[in-house]
Amino acid sequence: MANILIVDDSPTDAYLVKSILEGEGYETTEASSGEEGIQKAKEVKPNLIIMDVVMPGAINGFKATREITKNAETKTIPVVIVSSKSMESDIAWAKMQGAKGFLVKPVNQGELLSVVKELLG
Repeated sequence: MANILIVDDSPTDAYLVKSILEGEGYETTEASSGEEGIQKAKEVKPNLIIMDVVMPGAINGFKATREITKNAETKTIPVVIVSSKSMESDIAWAKMQGAKGFLVKPVNQGELLSVVKELLG
């Protein structure tokens, strides 16, 4: 089964996404910052990344997404942004950074699984 990297500094939000995905049989790996997310993307080579936007440190989710989608090692890994920011400009910016999907927190189980299944084929 596919491995999905969850990058979120909120233990509650990460647990919710992890529970939904593992309940469907997916393996998950977790990171709690943009920097750690980039590092784990290179190490683990997950099939998909679920990326929060607002996180501590110098690299937020938008920057991490741009780094992952532009890097030769990780550019084939689809990234889905999951954020409490839901303005059209946030969604457009996420896509400009290379994100393949955008979901609004709190995550809806049906929407999450639909996007995951669509991107993983």
